[in-house]
Amino acid sequence: MDLFAEIPAAWQLELQSRLNAQSLHALAEFLSAELAQGKPVYPPRDAWFQALAAVAPQQVKVVILGQDPYHGAGEAHGLSFSVPIGVKTPPSLRNIWNEIARDFGITPPQHGNLTGWCEQGVLLLNTSLTVAANQAGSHAKKGWEVLSDAVIQTISDTQTGVVFMLWGAHAQKKRALIDEHQHRVLTAVHPSPLSAYRGFIGCGHFSAANAYLLQQGKTVIDWGQV
Repeated sequence: MDLFAEIPAAWQLELQSRLNAQSLHALAEFLSAELAQGKPVYPPRDAWFQALAAVAPQQVKVVILGQDPYHGAGEAHGLSFSVPIGVKTPPSLRNIWNEIARDFGITPPQHGNLTGWCEQGVLLLNTSLTVAANQAGSHAKKGWEVLSDAVIQTISDTQTGVVFMLWGAHAQKKRALIDEHQHRVLTAVHPSPLSAYRGFIGCGHFSAANAYLLQQGKTVIDWGQV
């Protein structure tokens, strides 16, 4: 399994100075063993790099960093916090929609597929791009962080005026990878039900992101368009 070869071509060009097949070798061996043993891995293999396939490096306006994919059957499809149409909206995403509704006075959609954000330049990146069925965090520290850190650093180094939304302690550890002279970093507690009402609801991140994008001469994100 050559994971680097599976990365979308536009990202390969940007990441090649930071990544190669050898840097992802241990991760590839781990994932190959999991699949060989017949263990369910989410999302499906053809969606492992969906976040990168959906937004080219030069198109990134906003990065929303998650931890790992949803671990229930049919939930994960390669975009952080997002689920396919027809899948019940998870609690964290419901709170994201609640904050957007509060921020803009819009009615949340009836589904949780965030592909429409990607089409506008929002990179929905997880720190780990796979997970074992029903085992949250099971593929953490297996090597995916090498890739996700490289993606964050690449955006920081090669683009300007990008908004990074870092929610919760896990995401905020990545702040050191970002040049805050060139980008805007927004931090808050995680939108999970355990913490959302201790600072996520009311954070105003979505309107703040749009205000910054306007300052940078960029078009804003229509957060209600999914």
